[in-house]
Amino acid sequence: MTTSHTAFVFPGQGSQKVGMLAAAHAEFSAVRDTFAEAGEALGADLWALVQAGPQESLNLTATTQPVLLTASVALWRAWQAAGGAAPALLAGHSLGEFSALVCAGSLGFADAVRLVRQRGEFMQTAVPVGEGAMAAIIGLDDDSINRICADIAAEGAGEVAAVNFNSPGQVVIAGHTAAVERAGIALKAAGAKRALPLPVSAPFHTVLMRPAGDKLASALAAVPITAPAIPVVHNVHALPESDPERIRGLLVEQIYSPVQWTQCIQYMAANGIRQVVECGPGKVLSGLNKRINGELSSYSLEDPTSLQDALAVLATV
Repeated sequence: MTTSHTAFVFPGQGSQKVGMLAAAHAEFSAVRDTFAEAGEALGADLWALVQAGPQESLNLTATTQPVLLTASVALWRAWQAAGGAAPALLAGHSLGEFSALVCAGSLGFADAVRLVRQRGEFMQTAVPVGEGAMAAIIGLDDDSINRICADIAAEGAGEVAAVNFNSPGQVVIAGHTAAVERAGIALKAAGAKRALPLPVSAPFHTVLMRPAGDKLASALAAVPITAPAIPVVHNVHALPESDPERIRGLLVEQIYSPVQWTQCIQYMAANGIRQVVECGPGKVLSGLNKRINGELSSYSLEDPTSLQDALAVLATV
């Protein structure tokens, strides 16, 4: 059964924290089995890391990515095992796009776990620590942010650009550290309410990530990808794709291209979606989605109670 007005979305980096899946989730065989499968693929006990930390280890990009993917897929499988209906569309924010493709049947789970660990390593080593930065810009329109970043880059301070269009009034910029700092000052002078530096160690989704993209392309070449059983709306252009080679190319392009999250949610709403379920730790995307389109109803699966609540509500729509 498919719920024609429901979409599932999968979070990316930033949603990780110790205890991000309640210990009670271990009662679900789907969750236990998914973490066991991931542990076998990586040779690491990810469930113990999720439950006990330390946080510093969870925050390492090469660890964060497989942990978040595993948690998201585990919740998806718990939803399925409980009789939850298949959604009409899927999407994931950055790393979450890999989770979406696994849940759509396009990418094998064990392959994806190994792949995103490599992706994290590639992204971390593409730019030396300290040379790249990211900052959240709050309360300024997209056009002004794009224009001011382009002006700063043209002045020779280094690369800086808008990289995450998360919702109207919330955009993340990234690039060389000095350029990001200069852009933050200029954007606040132009009317931004805040320019908040983010605690990350690399300028994700910028052209500086192209070396990581090249390495990811080689890794992806060895991984089977099939047409998704459920359409996945991609970050790069906010459209679904069915061609496996096109999907492969978009996963590479995504690593050095902006995340068009606002457009992804707008596409969903324009194509009949009325309910969006956040399938993964936290509720970051639910907050963004409400700002993008206040008419969308949001649900999460981050704990057993919310999973049961979503099952009860979505069984009737």
